[in-house]
Amino acid sequence: MTAHVPGGGLVAAVELDGDGAHPAAWRWSGRAPADVLGPAALRSVVRTAEDAGFALATFADGPLPPSSGLDAAGRLEAGTRAAFVATTTRSLGLAPTLHVATTEPFHLATQLAALDHATNGRAGWVVGTANDAASAATVGAVPLGDDALHRETADVVDVARALWDSWEDDSVVRDVATGRYLDPDKVHHVDFTGARFTVKGPLITPRPPQGQIVVIADAALGIADRADVVLVRGTDPDDVAAAATRARDAGAPRVFAEVDVVLDGSDPAAAARLAALDADTVWPPTGRLRHVGTPAGLVTVLKRLAGSVDGVRFHPAVLAVDLPLLATEVLPGLRDLLRRPGRTLRASLGLPRPANRHVAAGSPA
Repeated sequence: MTAHVPGGGLVAAVELDGDGAHPAAWRWSGRAPADVLGPAALRSVVRTAEDAGFALATFADGPLPPSSGLDAAGRLEAGTRAAFVATTTRSLGLAPTLHVATTEPFHLATQLAALDHATNGRAGWVVGTANDAASAATVGAVPLGDDALHRETADVVDVARALWDSWEDDSVVRDVATGRYLDPDKVHHVDFTGARFTVKGPLITPRPPQGQIVVIADAALGIADRADVVLVRGTDPDDVAAAATRARDAGAPRVFAEVDVVLDGSDPAAAARLAALDADTVWPPTGRLRHVGTPAGLVTVLKRLAGSVDGVRFHPAVLAVDLPLLATEVLPGLRDLLRRPGRTLRASLGLPRPANRHVAAGSPA
């Protein structure tokens, strides 16, 4: 099968929340209790991901703790985690999850613009849509219906994009002689009216280095035409390929497969380790392709997926075990297929830097 390469190769991304994707991952992390929310563990996994050649790290988040019962875990807010490692990384894209129904849209856009400035153009945004009763109650709201949530999601993405364009690229002049910091004619109100909110604007932060933050959305959200990267699921490569085709038909510029991984290479082997993890807390189906086995077997699967998708986001079951194996056994096996990280996240994805809507022409990424 001929590889699908609109962006010039396969982009490797990894989810770095907590101790791993499996709800019992904390039992295998090797961390002392005092280190759970400390900076060392976060710096370590981010460094491992960047040194391995991953182009993007994502950080899951939600209004509520990520698990409950004996597995209840605390986490630092995803945007804060991404900002913390912004200046310790050089090429790794950083994309926190921020939720549209529980985050004020203006502040969401500002936080992401600030992250893009802090990283010199490596920020992304995983669009979150937490909307259950308990999540909504954290902001004194009630859950939205499906249609209302879809409209809210589209509105928040649209107003964020409008706010990122509210400052033209050359609006900051810093003319000491005249005392002018900016050209007010190049800073614009957005005057956005959504179904549940209005935003006057402009943003308080100058236009991000990428022009537009990279927006990453699950295919199920139905906003492929508003996103830069659409995440697709499927329990086998054929299902993933079909989902990728649907996403492209819906307007997705880039499509990433979602893949859970439990890898051989440690003691016990992958299947036995997963069984032990599940004996503590069962890992429910995620809808993602799940590979339990050898790194070489995963490389074979990924080479097949390269004919359908532009990238893969890995969800290591246990970061302490599976991330090093991805770094040393899997990514090297994909060297001929992988796209090298670029100067900005858009460059890593092979996406152009968008023109500001208030001017006629854009510039390269």
